[in-house]
Order: sequence, then C-alpha cells, then structure tokens
Amino acid sequence: MTRQRGLSVRLKLALSYAGFLMIAGALLLAVVYAFLLRYVPAEAMASEWTFFPGRTDLVRAFVPAAAWALLFLLVFALVGGWFLAGRMLAPLTRITSATRAAAAGSLSHRIRLYGKSDEFTELADSFDAMLAQLEAHVAQQQRFAANASHGLRTPLAISQTLLDVARKDPDHDHDEVLGRLHSVNARAIELTEALLVLSRTEHGTFATERVDLSLVAEEAAETLLPLAEKRGVAIETAGEAATTIGSPALISLLTTNLLHNAIVHNLAQGGSVTLTTSSATDAVVATTAAAAAVLVVENSGSSIGDDLLATLTEPFQRGEQRARSDHAGVGLGLAIVKSVVKAHGGSMRLAARDGGGLRVTVRLPLATDAATGAPAGGSA
Repeated sequence: MTRQRGLSVRLKLALSYAGFLMIAGALLLAVVYAFLLRYVPAEAMASEWTFFPGRTDLVRAFVPAAAWALLFLLVFALVGGWFLAGRMLAPLTRITSATRAAAAGSLSHRIRLYGKSDEFTELADSFDAMLAQLEAHVAQQQRFAANASHGLRTPLAISQTLLDVARKDPDHDHDEVLGRLHSVNARAIELTEALLVLSRTEHGTFATERVDLSLVAEEAAETLLPLAEKRGVAIETAGEAATTIGSPALISLLTTNLLHNAIVHNLAQGGSVTLTTSSATDAVVATTAAAAAVLVVENSGSSIGDDLLATLTEPFQRGEQRARSDHAGVGLGLAIVKSVVKAHGGSMRLAARDGGGLRVTVRLPLATDAATGAPAGGSA
C-alpha cells in the first residue's frame, strides 16, 4: 500500500503549539479591550494641569506593540514547539528504528527505553516482549529442524549398516535383516513423533505416564547394538528399576541420544559404555520431592578439558577431540537431552572421568506409589 507523504507529526505538533499560543494571545488582547479599554472615554481630556488620553489614542499606541508581540510569540512558538516536539517524539523514533530492524529480520534488536513509566515506555516494553517471543519461536523452529535431522540420522545410519552387512554377505539371513529393518523403521517413526512432541516441550503440553528407566535403557542398548558392534564398543546395562513420570517417547529419545553419543565419542578400539539406573533419595530432606530416578551413562575415551566440558550441551558444539572422523555429528545430541530433561523438571550433570571419557548423570522426578505415596522402585 502506497501512501502520499504528508506533514510530519513533529511539524504538526509545532504548528499546533504555535496556533494555540496565538489563540491564547488573541484572547488575552480581547480581554484587555473588553475589560479595560471600553471604560476609557473615546476622546482625550485635557486641562491646564493634566492630560488624559482617550480610547483612540490608547488603541493607536497599543496595536503596533501588540502586533509585534504576537509576531514574536508566533516565531517563538514555532521554534519552541519544534524543539519540544522533537524531545517528546524521540522515543517514537527509537521504536520506529526497532520496528524497521525487526522487519528486516533482526529479531535480537531491543528498544530498551529507560525512564519513568508513560505511554512510550509501555509501548516500548510491549514491543520488546513481542520481539522476544518472536525470537524464541523462530529459535524453537530452528532447533526443531536441527533436532529432527539429528534424531532421524541414528535409525537411518543403522539401516545403512544392516543393508551393507546384507550386501557383503549374500548368505546372511535376510529374514533377520528385514526384521531389524522393520524395527529400525518403526523406531524412526517413533523418533519423528517424539521430535514433534519435543517442539512443544517448552509449553508442557505432552502426555505423561509412568516410565521405567531401566527398561528404556535396555531397549536403547538393543537398538544401538549393531552400531556398537561395528565400532567395537561394548555396552553394559545394570542397576535397579527407576520409575519416573514423563513422556515415554521423549525419555526414550533422551536415553538413545546419550547412548549414541557415548558410542560415537569413544575409543577407536576396545571402547565401553555403561548404563546404570537407580532410585535416589535425599537423606536430609525426607520427602518424595527430593527423590529422583537416576540414569548414569559412562563411556571410555580420551580426556576432556573443563573448557570443552562446559560447551557440550550447547547446540552445534561437539568435542572434536573425542569424535571419530567418520561420524563426528553436528553437536545436538546432548542439547536434545538437555531440553528433554528440562521439560520433565529434572537435572543433568556432566563430568569428565578420571581415566578418560564422560559421565552423564540425569535425575528425573521419581514416580510415587499411588497407594502409599512412597517412591516407586525396586530391584530389576
């Protein structure tokens, strides 16, 4: 839509100030004439000792001075109104600049209008809040696209491995390969659904149920076993049943990503991964809120420095010193895990192992027994 260029708001305000000031001056002169000059005799009176000017004499002397005063007020009002309007509209200029920057794609720009609360600061704060929400939504969409690529790559890589094995070994049991491919394909569908759920985790809209971490860990180990065998990595699962409340698909995605990272970022030969589950309670605070279902994933590997350790959960950050060149990844595995843990109200801690490698400890709220209210759990 094309608009014709009109007068600026600043000029309109300056003209308005000048107009009101001229009207006020004219009204003041009218009041002077109405309440003072009309009581003065029309003709001058003179005597031997005194002289009293008449109304005509006063008007003749007063009108030029009043005209010059009004002209001065007009110029003063225009200049002063232009200056005051500029001062008043300065916040609007900053808001306009921020709007244009946002329209150009710079959603990180903020107005940050300081000062006492008024209409302009309220408008600026509302605009900043809108930009923050837009930036968060765009970042969420970008994370979803990246997480989808990362999450779906695992079952696709497993399918490729199975197909390579079947191609190199014609005598291999094709029914077994087809069965595994069917299982991997079903898992890819589950991952897709999990990623769709993950995109809504910030709003807490996913359905929850009781999930046993020990069973999820065994399922993840069985799914990634072909990848581990290909890389010469041994997988071991141990521990007790640890039941939490959450999304089974998301918790499965969490466990699979941790195990996948542990397999890929491992020793070139003779590596190992251990998955341990347990139910932990705080001995000091004897409440169910202090209880947690704990999943610990440890893998062998080279030593990890503190600087690298602090960046592992950031998106697109990866430990290149630990990554194998044929499967370095894009650095989203632990970022996905962090998002899932946060969505379930849990916590995650990363620590470097003394002998090299990484230990990831995930704590999720422990499910309570419906009858007794005690933490659920037991020997697996």
